[in-house]
Amino acid sequence: MRIEGSKDAAPRALDYAVARTIYKVLLMYYQEQRTQADIGKIIGQSAATVNRLIKQGRDAGMVEITISPLFDFQHELERRLTAETGLEEALVVPAEFDDQDLVLRAVGQAAAHYLLSRLKDGDTICISGGKGVSAVVEGLRTTRSYKASVVPATGLVQGRHYIDVNHVASELAGRLGGTAYQIHAPMFADSDEQRDMLRGVSAVADVLDRARKASIALVGIGSVLAAGSSYLDFALRTWSPKDRAMISNAGAQGEVIANLLDATGALAPYPRNALLVGLAPDDLRRIPCTIGVAAGPAKVAPICSVLRGGYLKTLVTDERTASAVLDSMQEKS
Repeated sequence: MRIEGSKDAAPRALDYAVARTIYKVLLMYYQEQRTQADIGKIIGQSAATVNRLIKQGRDAGMVEITISPLFDFQHELERRLTAETGLEEALVVPAEFDDQDLVLRAVGQAAAHYLLSRLKDGDTICISGGKGVSAVVEGLRTTRSYKASVVPATGLVQGRHYIDVNHVASELAGRLGGTAYQIHAPMFADSDEQRDMLRGVSAVADVLDRARKASIALVGIGSVLAAGSSYLDFALRTWSPKDRAMISNAGAQGEVIANLLDATGALAPYPRNALLVGLAPDDLRRIPCTIGVAAGPAKVAPICSVLRGGYLKTLVTDERTASAVLDSMQEKS
């Protein structure tokens, strides 16, 4: 924003002495960023008088305010995403890099800033694993501690750091100065009976109950068959290659908290959805603040699926992905 005294507008209806005083006040207030109380001390007037002089200057045409159009494109994408998808908020960052890792890092930093803007002491944050949430954790910078709890939304898979939800929860809690809860159960059971047994273990049930009652959910949005898919990392690590064909035949388009969704946002008819030790997508709808983080061409169809399901309140992404999502949503509407 640039604020400056107008060179063209005359100080209408003001005598010379008053106009000079107002001009001096405007310079101190807008250009020097002084408070109204400080200006009052300098000119020997009250803060209320300074406020009145500033208003007089604006009314007289002595001030012009110009807002840089630098972020107009991103702002328009955010407006369209909220208007056309049912989101409450959208954050779109410039796609300044061709490297998708760098784009995701920028998206993660924006999501971290947004998370801190919503976070307060006493909150519980429910999280998924994945590269998007890990990027948020890496981008988090705070100068204070929060009395917040971080709980996993699913069971765990060990291996790469970003798919180990217990590790991600510990990292996030550590950066916030909060408390992390751990879930000691696999992400997927081998049978319905084993799933019920695991969900019935008091320590597991307590963590999942805390996750359902969270005030904030921070989740990634996963592709399911694309190269580099986190879902393939944590789900198909020990499974048969036939699972890929099963996923495709089920019409799965995206993933949220390890649940595969079809193009409409409904649970895909994929057998392993029923074996998940974790929250269901419907649980996300009941959490007051749900933040989804995703970026890149492979995430367009998954984002559309999650948005059609209405599982998120806020989406954080980059401008290329946002544009592609809007185009895709319009094509199929």
